[in-house]
Amino acid sequence: MFLRTATARSTGVYCDNVARLQEKLAAADAVVIGAGAGLSTSAGFTYTGERFQKYFTDFIAKYHFADMYSGGFYPFDSLEEHWAYWSRYIYINRFMDAPKPVYRDLLKLAAGKDYFVLTTNVDHQFQKAGFDKQRLFYTQGDYGLWQCSKPCHQKTYDNEEIVRRMVESQGFVIGPDGALELPEGAALRMTVLAGLVPHCPVCGAPMSMNLRADDTFVEDDGWHAAARRYEAFLRRHEGEHILFLELGVGGNTPVIIKYPFWRMTYQKPRAVYACVNLSEAYCPREIRARSICVEGDIGTVLHRLL
Repeated sequence: MFLRTATARSTGVYCDNVARLQEKLAAADAVVIGAGAGLSTSAGFTYTGERFQKYFTDFIAKYHFADMYSGGFYPFDSLEEHWAYWSRYIYINRFMDAPKPVYRDLLKLAAGKDYFVLTTNVDHQFQKAGFDKQRLFYTQGDYGLWQCSKPCHQKTYDNEEIVRRMVESQGFVIGPDGALELPEGAALRMTVLAGLVPHCPVCGAPMSMNLRADDTFVEDDGWHAAARRYEAFLRRHEGEHILFLELGVGGNTPVIIKYPFWRMTYQKPRAVYACVNLSEAYCPREIRARSICVEGDIGTVLHRLL
């Protein structure tokens, strides 16, 4: 359908593109927001640097992890150590608020529009910012859910209560604002209590994260219900002026958001495709006339649109 060569990374001057996007957003009958990791990065959820150092200094010293993400794949010797690492990872990326108001600004822009969100992000920030749960489809899972590692059944389980107990058992304190803190002079433990290690209530196998990493990923009833709502939304707005707004989608999973947005824009004469990304804002030539590509920090762009 599309030529292999994409257009330049921006379809015009930055300020002009932001103004065009503002105009198209106001005129749209419906907005489909496609959100990738770059959106949460803009909101302050970084997996390297100071934030990683603050919560994982002991694991970095022992295993020389370069970043939070790669450490999650390490084959720890025990489940107690595995869940010590992962409970910190889950808590700061799922249950703490984003440092910057990027998601709240996006909600202000969506207010009053008929919108739907398709996202590969698993940090739950859309709901924390106040987006309607019935208008969200988390395709890749949720840090706040566990599943059987086999899996022996297609069901997921909320993990917040146990994750809180896990991080506290390591020496952390959860502050009144929900932030994870280490008391001055306290030493962290790198294991959780054996009694906190989660096992499947059906078969007894260890639990795992409900994250799409391989073919064991559980698509539970909630996942399928969200998929149906997304499909119904697209059908309901067939033939209308739809803005496909892509935010922070990279090249890891383009078949979920980027490529479908390109295809639907091509197939729907009244559709407009917009891509906002720090360094990867581009589109195919075939839809260039109905595309707006803005390279820049997503949070800054969204704030300018308000």
